Amino acid sequence: MEQLKTYALMIGLTLLFIWFGGMMAGQSGMVIAFLIAAGMNFYAYYYSDKAVLSHYNAIPVDRAHASGLYEIVERLTQRAGLPMPKLYIIPEQQPNAFATGRDYEHAAVAVTEGLLQLLDEHEIEGVIAHELSHIKHYDMLIGTVTATIAGAIAMLAQFGMFFGGGDRDRPNPIVMIALMIVMPIVATLIQMTVSRSREFKADEGAARMTGHPEWLQSALAKLDNYAHQMTMPEADPETAHMFIINPLTGKDFSMRELFSTHPSTEARIARLKELKHA
Repeated sequence: MEQLKTYALMIGLTLLFIWFGGMMAGQSGMVIAFLIAAGMNFYAYYYSDKAVLSHYNAIPVDRAHASGLYEIVERLTQRAGLPMPKLYIIPEQQPNAFATGRDYEHAAVAVTEGLLQLLDEHEIEGVIAHELSHIKHYDMLIGTVTATIAGAIAMLAQFGMFFGGGDRDRPNPIVMIALMIVMPIVATLIQMTVSRSREFKADEGAARMTGHPEWLQSALAKLDNYAHQMTMPEADPETAHMFIINPLTGKDFSMRELFSTHPSTEARIARLKELKHA
């Protein structure tokens, strides 16, 4: 069911992009938008995981190189009924983590060195359970595709005036200008809404997987505090939504607001407290 929901969202966003291409440049715009969307979705589906791991210089590890981390992940995957994902450590001091991959068999979990140094074993287990919950619900693919289509819509809006198409196919200039302004905002709102709702769902999944909501609650408080104090040099808006805590939190206020794909840590902790007492 989760996989069907993922594919439905991918198709819906792609159709939105194609419709926008048609509004910008008629039938030729729809064809161009379809080709762009097909290419970007193909890349996002098959190669986005490798690209993001490479971008953050993630180093693959196994039981021999990170036995404690490996055993935590192995224990939780057995509990969740998931295959063992590939494990990576990112050589960054900002404590953070993310999951990536298109399905259960191609999933990966990456954590930073800073996270392993800062958190105790129970807190690490809470974070890993959060990432495995993302994997279980195909959130990595959803997040990647929504970010890809949102970026494509923004690009198409920026260059919409240069696309071909006869006057008969194009909307009047006022409508076109309005679409060029509104559509990127709509796409960004869709991306943020999807990302925020999925973070809450993954937090809940982690709490149920471990049976201890307070473990993730404590971890989130620590991660958020450190994210305000230090930055991750390689972090960018295109991949920030993947992390358990927004790695851009330490940037200036306008940057945090502009790319706020995460709900507030306070709200997430409050929900975990409710689960603990439920």
